Amino acid sequence: MQTPLTRLVGVRHPIVQTGMGWVAGPRLVSASANAGALGILASATMTPPQLRSAVRKVKSRTDGAPFGVNLRADAGDARERVRIIVEEGVRVASFALAPSRELIAELKDAGVVVIPSVGARRHAEKVAAWGADAVIVQGGEGGGHTGDVATTVLLPQVVDAVDIPVVAAGGFHDGRGLVAALAFGAAGVAMGTRFLLTSDSTVPGEVKARYLAATVRDVTVTRAVDGLPHRMLRTEFVSALEASGRARALVRAVRHAAGFRRISGLTWRRMIRDGRALRHGKDLTWSQVLLAANTPMLLRSAMVDGRTDLGVMAAGQVAGVIDDLPSCAELVERIMKEAEEALTSLGRLDAPR
Repeated sequence: MQTPLTRLVGVRHPIVQTGMGWVAGPRLVSASANAGALGILASATMTPPQLRSAVRKVKSRTDGAPFGVNLRADAGDARERVRIIVEEGVRVASFALAPSRELIAELKDAGVVVIPSVGARRHAEKVAAWGADAVIVQGGEGGGHTGDVATTVLLPQVVDAVDIPVVAAGGFHDGRGLVAALAFGAAGVAMGTRFLLTSDSTVPGEVKARYLAATVRDVTVTRAVDGLPHRMLRTEFVSALEASGRARALVRAVRHAAGFRRISGLTWRRMIRDGRALRHGKDLTWSQVLLAANTPMLLRSAMVDGRTDLGVMAAGQVAGVIDDLPSCAELVERIMKEAEEALTSLGRLDAPR
């Protein structure tokens, strides 16, 4: 199945495995790329040396298959990470926040395909005007930080607004969803939760079991983690976070910031600078910026340490309908088979009776 996305980045199938912090490491990205999808490394939870090492691991395991790296455009060391991407010959750079016009130009001049993620039509229009090669559009059904506009409403708005390939995210997990996205005008789909729940994901088994046991009603949106809407599994710990007072939440945030500083190797000065950039980009209060320190450490507790009682589990609404753990190869093959069957079924609608 060839679409503007497959032609742009050179993958076999119009499927993207998103860059999930602590989850999208070399093992998952390699498996996704070898399955014919576009695997994306999550670099925000890596130091620059760790990122370079991860890129080289993926390259050694994929025999030239295209893959990408996800970056925080507002990070103080964003240009250092861009330099690593360019030097290591990474095919795609994706961004959780809109990169600057200058950063897009720098990457494109080096032959890197630039694909920012956006949650609103105006953001898609902006990055398209700045030269982005494609955009990933996430509707409110998506996991992690999310908006309140459903994919079925947001996607066609963006498709009509820009002349670059649009990848649909938020609510996708099978071949029927892929065909629906294509019908809306998208060039493919991006999935996080579905790839997290594969046998190639390094997320601990007890955490995966918690996801598999969840129903659609167990997926909620809360502001308790960092002051921004965040879609995740409803757990006892999330309920406790929501019940915490502001003072207790801020104390906890400071503690987690110190923990993340030790793991990431960032200095307090760099973290404060990144916090200022985050505050400016999202118009946050300083309390919200401080609370944002919760996110990486609370995610790590679950996704790395397996502590469902002390961590949070970002999840798209589709977590409530996923009930198995295929390999990435099995998943992609199944999605494409389902898509072919759906297209064949639609073709029968024109057949004479």
